Amino acid sequence: MKKHIPNILTLLNLFSGCIAITLAFKNDFEGVVVWIAIAAVFDFLDGMAARLLKVYSPLGKELDSLADVVSFGVAPATALYILMRNYFLLTGLPPTVTHYAPYLAFIIPLFSANRLAKFNIDERQTSSFIGLPTPANGLFWISYSYGLHKMAPLNELFFLLTIMLILLFSWLMISDIPMFSLKINKIAIKGNERQLLIILLFILFTALWGITGLALVITAYIIISIFTSGINSRSVK
Repeated sequence: MKKHIPNILTLLNLFSGCIAITLAFKNDFEGVVVWIAIAAVFDFLDGMAARLLKVYSPLGKELDSLADVVSFGVAPATALYILMRNYFLLTGLPPTVTHYAPYLAFIIPLFSANRLAKFNIDERQTSSFIGLPTPANGLFWISYSYGLHKMAPLNELFFLLTIMLILLFSWLMISDIPMFSLKINKIAIKGNERQLLIILLFILFTALWGITGLALVITAYIIISIFTSGINSRSVK
């Protein structure tokens, strides 16, 4: 029975992502955030359960990626699509553009699937990441969508910014930029400085801006990863 526990948790991750998608179509952005957060908890627990029970399996690895595509790719993209379709006032753009441009949100699950497939065959990503992790990208977009949907009306400037961010974050997922893992393997400050800094920023930003602060935390994670990877590469040389 214990060999099935991690896979059950993974399927609960997938189930949570499906609920988030249905809530996105109801314009319930807060509900989307809640259920994607629940999916993230199950995504964390399935890996922990596999390690504790020592029941790794190729099936579990593939199932985890499939669940992540839905929960951190399709679900955030659906919320972003609804945001772009219903909350942007694009009076200065041609009707054809305003009708079809929101579908650009679904670039996110395309690159998420690509990134997850690469992760499964990339042996370099055992203790850290190469490129932006899919869950981090998904959490950024649900926070972004939640924050912007409360700022009506949104004009063309926000619309163009959103498209640029879609392209940037999609590229980051499949890039070769090293990103550190948030896992803390030992109780000590040394060696966990970046992880502890992210925890402090999470507390600070969410205390100041609530759910919207999560997007800033993910942005800080990317910046710190790029900055520290540059330092590490120079020190190796």
